[in-house]
Amino acid sequence: MELYGVYLSPYTRRIAIALNLLDMPYTHNAVRVFERPDVVREHNPLTRVPTLVLEDGSALIESGAILDEIDQMAGPDRALTPPSGPSRRAVLQIAALGVGVMEKAQWAFYETRFHPEEKVQVIAGLEHLNGLAKAAGDGWMAGTQAISQADISVAVAHSFAKKVRPALTLNVPDLDKFTTRCEALPAFQATAL
Repeated sequence: MELYGVYLSPYTRRIAIALNLLDMPYTHNAVRVFERPDVVREHNPLTRVPTLVLEDGSALIESGAILDEIDQMAGPDRALTPPSGPSRRAVLQIAALGVGVMEKAQWAFYETRFHPEEKVQVIAGLEHLNGLAKAAGDGWMAGTQAISQADISVAVAHSFAKKVRPALTLNVPDLDKFTTRCEALPAFQATAL
C-alpha cells in the first residue's frame, strides 16, 4: 500500500497511525498537494489527501472511508472500531469530535483574521475533549479495552491544533496528558509532525 500526504495533515496522520498500530506495511509518499497536485490527482480526482493506493492499484479516498476499509482488512478481532453496539457508537462519536476539532483547527488560521479569539470554534471542541480525557483518566476515551479510532482522532486533532494554533490549546491539561500518552506510542512516533 502507498499512503499519499504529509503527516502535518491530521487526516493523513490518523491513517498512518492506524496502519502502524495494525502492523500493516505501507510506503509513505509525503507529497504536498499544493506543490504537486498531479501526483495525487493520478489516484484521487478530488486531489486531496489522504489517498491510500492498495496493492491492486485501487485508491481509497477520505479518511473515514479509508479507516473503515483498514478495519475490514484487519478483521473484527483487530479492528480499531468495534463492529457494533454501544462501544461502536462511542468510538465513532468521539472520533467525530476529534475530526471536528481537526477541521476547526485548520480553519482557525482563517477565522482569527475575521473573528476575535474567543469566537474561534476550535476552543469549544478542545474543552469538550478535555472533559472526556478527564473522565477517561488513564483509560481510553470511549472506554474500550484497547486504543481505538476515537483515541487516535482525538490525539491527532489535539497535536495538530497545538502545532498550528498553540494559543488556542493552553487550558486543556487533561487533554494534554492524554495526548502526551498517545504521542509516546511507537505508532504515533513513527508519524511525528
